[in-house]
Amino acid sequence: MSMTAAELVAQARLRIREISPADFHRDNAAALLVDVREPAEFAAGHIEGAINIPRGVLEFQIGAHPAAGQDARIVLYCRTGGRAALAADSLQQLGFTDVHSISGGFEDWTAAKLPIVLP
Repeated sequence: MSMTAAELVAQARLRIREISPADFHRDNAAALLVDVREPAEFAAGHIEGAINIPRGVLEFQIGAHPAAGQDARIVLYCRTGGRAALAADSLQQLGFTDVHSISGGFEDWTAAKLPIVLP
């Protein structure tokens, strides 16, 4: 039986850990913050300190980042949280042990009026 994208994201969310924007803003020490949106989305505004590794290449490029060891704290976000949830699930399958997704993504981050970097 096929699934919809929404169902796939919902299943991934059952297997991952999400963190609220406010909780991550309060405690972002030693986290590798990865924006999995496309480069144009990242360029339009992003969370300070984030690096951009788009969802389509994340699994192939994350290991090349010097701070991305298997036990590194990795926090992912996208626009609304769906791509980040799928990415977090995928990274866990690759053996990364401390992976989180920011719930609600960049939209919830900005709705909470947390700081962002604009062009």
